[in-house]
This record gives sequence, structure tokens and C-alpha cells, in this order.
Amino acid sequence: MRRTSALFCAAMMLTSLTAGVVVTSPDGRLVAEVSVDDGVPHYQVMYDGQTAIAESSLGVVTNVGDYTRSMAISDEGEEKQITSVDNQEKIKQHSIHTDARERVITFTQDDKPVMALQLRVSNKDVAFRYMLMPHRGANSCVVTSENTAYRVADNALTFMAPQSKPMTGFARTAPSYETKYSLGEPVGRNGWGFGYTFPCLFEVPNADADKALWIMLSETGTDGGYVGCRLLGGNGGEYRIGFPQEGELNGWGSTSVQMPLPGYTPWRTITVGHTPANIVESTVTWELVEPKYKASRNYAADYGKGMWSWIIGMDSSCNYDEQKRYIDFAAAMGYRSLLVDALWDVQIGRERIAELAKYGKERGVGLYLWYNSNGSWNDAPQSPKHIMNNGTRRKQEMKWMQEIGVLGIKVDFFGGDKQPVMQLYEDILSDANDCGLMVIFHGCTLPRGWERMYPNFVASEAVLASENLHFSQGFCDTEARDCGAMYPFTRNTVASMDFGGSALNKYYNANNNRGSRRVTTDVYALATAVLFQSPVQHFALAPNNLTDAPAWAIDFMKAVPTTWDEIRYIDGYPGKYIIMARRSGDKWYIAGVNAMEQPLKQNISLPMFDAKSQVTLYQNGEVKEVKVSRKQTVSIEIPTNGGVVIVQ
Repeated sequence: MRRTSALFCAAMMLTSLTAGVVVTSPDGRLVAEVSVDDGVPHYQVMYDGQTAIAESSLGVVTNVGDYTRSMAISDEGEEKQITSVDNQEKIKQHSIHTDARERVITFTQDDKPVMALQLRVSNKDVAFRYMLMPHRGANSCVVTSENTAYRVADNALTFMAPQSKPMTGFARTAPSYETKYSLGEPVGRNGWGFGYTFPCLFEVPNADADKALWIMLSETGTDGGYVGCRLLGGNGGEYRIGFPQEGELNGWGSTSVQMPLPGYTPWRTITVGHTPANIVESTVTWELVEPKYKASRNYAADYGKGMWSWIIGMDSSCNYDEQKRYIDFAAAMGYRSLLVDALWDVQIGRERIAELAKYGKERGVGLYLWYNSNGSWNDAPQSPKHIMNNGTRRKQEMKWMQEIGVLGIKVDFFGGDKQPVMQLYEDILSDANDCGLMVIFHGCTLPRGWERMYPNFVASEAVLASENLHFSQGFCDTEARDCGAMYPFTRNTVASMDFGGSALNKYYNANNNRGSRRVTTDVYALATAVLFQSPVQHFALAPNNLTDAPAWAIDFMKAVPTTWDEIRYIDGYPGKYIIMARRSGDKWYIAGVNAMEQPLKQNISLPMFDAKSQVTLYQNGEVKEVKVSRKQTVSIEIPTNGGVVIVQ
């Protein structure tokens, strides 16, 4: 009671000092305040009385008006309580419980309403978006920039992935959100000079560990009506929203937004907590969006595990006989699908793909087919190409896939975040739904609420993913640090992630005897099958694993779910270690990995298990049954580059 009263007083003090509009979370701990200072709109965010986001600018610049200056608040809006429950089969948690307070704040310029800010605050998150109004006879506009800023503490540490320079990297395919996250770097940088991709994670340390702040910045609700944005730094602890770079899409298309009026921008989201728990468990990405069309079929019936040969065998493995062997492997594992990767059109051919689809269907294994998105925006040579970017050819191709019983597609090598690319994503998804096809994107942007917006969307890569383990021993050497102990805190918190990992080969080679060597343990592979979330998981397993991998590992990989009902953060630190729990039905999976130089020994609290109940512990290359203590704890030890899994 004393704590709640103190927080209420802090909120009231904030209101009286700034004379702004205040929205407080239902539990009273998270407070957002909007005000105008000399005509410039600002906001700030407090958590438990501490500053999470210091006073930062708001506003939008368009070709019909500059809504960043000479502004005034004309209507504070009526505070509304937002409560809802929605069920989603393909995100981190089955039920999305929304409990928040919201105001729509209207701004005027020259005494005329020009912009509104929809501000929502829940117990974990602050979210806002702009609504632009018709102005000076204009019923449409071009949004040229946003003035949205985020000022974090100067002593904050960053965990962020730098944005790439356009038209660089493999076959000039960047930016594709495939860079390493920083490991606690100080604020004040701007990545490689081009900002950072969302999501962006900050730690604000405090001598009192209970008062440290963790802050996640991201966006959601982006569709063909806007651009994908990035975060620009370089000015101490102040960061700003950045639009796409001019060179993206091979220079074609504007970096600005064409918008009808009235029109909405995507949501800006700020998730805050004293530990990463709020960030790992937040569902704000999906709370703020709605489905854009109805599912043409029950896609959830075909979620599950799958295989792909390319990660081990590369391009040469994309032949009829090898894909048939992988179908048999998938069937032996009880898996639902096989991803047939690049060059199938020339190395297998369409007639034999139809044969493979029939062969797989007889064994309960459906096909995903790879496509190059490429039109004219990069030099990626892999085929099939010049189909997904052409509406007429795309629809014909999807109709053919529907006729032969293909489950879905994986579309690769997109050209950036400009509005035409966002429209292409949406067109591919919509056309695919018409033919009952699920969609995975690679070499692509971050999905921003798409799991709920598009019923047939499955997952995106948008991360430095498993192919780099094949290409680089250096990446293998840092896999636990840069992937296993990082992505559950960052990339995978805001969207399903198609990583394509959990290899049990010792080497990334079809003969399992040369090439890049995996340095992580077999239990690490099992742990990441739980830690990395996507409703369809194409694992990096190989047929030889049926005989050369431990039987307990194969049995686990046969049984592990890909859809989850609940998530709980237990402990961790980005780039060092992570321990979290996921529930599927009535079964809990506790998974952890360790990237530190010394073994991690902990006695972890597991309140989801009954005292003295028995659980299965995967640890240090063995499986054993152990009892939960009277205090509902289990002792674990995770070696360097290793993992742990507990199942009941």
C-alpha cells in the first residue's frame, strides 16, 4: 500500500510540475507524460519514480505542414481503460491479455487541429502513434520525417544491431537486418554510421541492482502504408526515428511516406522493467494491431517442425534424390515439412517438384519452396527469381503451388525498408493467403506485428542466422554469445524468428567430417530449440544424425513443440547467459545457455513445478531424473558454450 501511494504521489507531482497530460499504467508504476514547451511537443516516461525516457521531442514533418513546432494541446482526450484477450497460435504466448489506459491527445497549429497522439500505457509498455488530419484542403500528404526522439541516461549500455549501408554485402542485398548486436556498448554511437535496426535494448545500471532499468525500443503495425524505420544515434543518450536510406532498393523509390488523410503512423513502443523480464515477456507488439484479412484455411494445423538440406549440404544438395532422402528423414522424425531451398527450379524442375510434393504428402511431409524476391534491387543470382515481385507471375505461381499441395514459401533478398518494399511484403502475403500458402521471409526487414496482422505469415529471419555457422568458424566460436544468449533478449522478443539452427552435426558438412566445426554442446542445440521461437522450425539436422547423434537428443528433437502457451523469464544477461521457461499445454520446458568463460552454477526457482516432483534434466551430455526441492528449486550447471533443459 505504501509503495502504491508513493507512486501515485510521484505521478501527481509530475502532473503539477509539467502541466502536461499524464497516462499511468493500471498498476501505477509506469507513467507517460506529454507536454508542449515553446510550441514543441515532448514526452517523458517514468518507471517506479525513475526516469526511463527523459524529455524527448515528438512530431511529424509533412509536405502540407510541419507538426513539430508552433503546436498546442487543445484536447487531452478522455482516459479509457483498454482490456481484451486474444488468442494467437504462433507467438511467444498463446493468450494476449491487454490491460492498459489510453488517451488521444489533440494538437493544434494556428488554432486548427492538425495532429493527434494516441498514447497507451500498460504495466510493461508505453506505446504511441500519430494521427494526421486533413489540413489546408489537403486530403493526402507526404510524410518526410518524424521528430520522435528517445533520450536515455548517459550511462546507459546498449545492445543493438547496426544498420548496414545499402547495396553492400552479398550481391548488394543489404540492409537485411543481419548484423551482430553490441555487447553493452556506451551510448553516443550511431552503429556503422547508419543507425540501428529495431528492436533496441538499453540497460541503465544502478548501484542498487533493484533500481537498474532495462528499456526496449521498437515499433509495430508497419504495413504498406508506411516505411520501416530505424533508430539514429550519435548524440549522447538521444536517439531518433530515422526513415530508410536513399540508396535502398538500388536507389529506386522515395524515402518518405505517401499517406491519405486522416492517416496513422505505426506504433512506437517502449518496454521498461527493473530486469529483462518485462521485455522478454511483453506482448505489446501484437496487442496494438489487428488482422488485415481472414485466413483462407486453418494454418495452425500445419505448424510444426521441419527439415532443410541447404544448411549442411549447400546448393548442391538441392537435387531430387537428396530432397527425397530428407523427406524420408522428416517422416522418420515425425516432422511436418521440408524446405526446398534455392535453385530447385533448375536442379530439380517443376515436374519433379510436383512428384516430391506428392511423395511428401504420402508421408505426411509438406514442402516449402524458396524464391528470390529480386526484381531490380540487388544482384542475387539464385533462382527462381523475377516472380515474387511481379503480381501477374506471382499469382500464377502460387496457383500452381496450391494445385500440387505446397504448404508455403520462403522469399529471400529484399531491398530495404522503403514504402514500395513494405507494399511488396503485404502483396506477397495477401496473394499467398488466397492460395492457402504460409510465408517465411529471409534477407528481410523485421516483422512488426505481422503474426497477428497477416494470418498466413509464419516468421522472418531478420537476424544474423544459422547460415553463418556454415560459412565462418569465427561465427561458430561465438555462437553462444552472439546468438543463444542474445536473441532471447532482443530480436526474438518482438517477433517470430526463423534462425534454422539446433544442429547436431559436429561439422557443417554432409559427411560430418570437415568444414566449420560446431563448438556448442548437444544440450545447447536442444536448449535453442526452446529458446528460439517460431511456429515453424526448420532445424539444421541431417539424416546421419539418426545414427551418429545421441539417442536422447534425437528423441528430444522429435518431441519438442514449436508453439507455446506461456513464457516466463527466469534469469540472464544479454551475451552472457539466459534461462527461461516455456509452456506447451501442461508441459513446461526450462532452457538455458551459457556464453561465459566459466561454467554457470545456479539453484533456480521453478514455481511451476510441485515440490518433490520429478523432472527430466538434460545437462553435461547426459539425461537424468531429479527431484524438485521442497523450496521448488533445481540445481543446474551449464558449461561454457553449453546448455541445460528441464522438462516435466
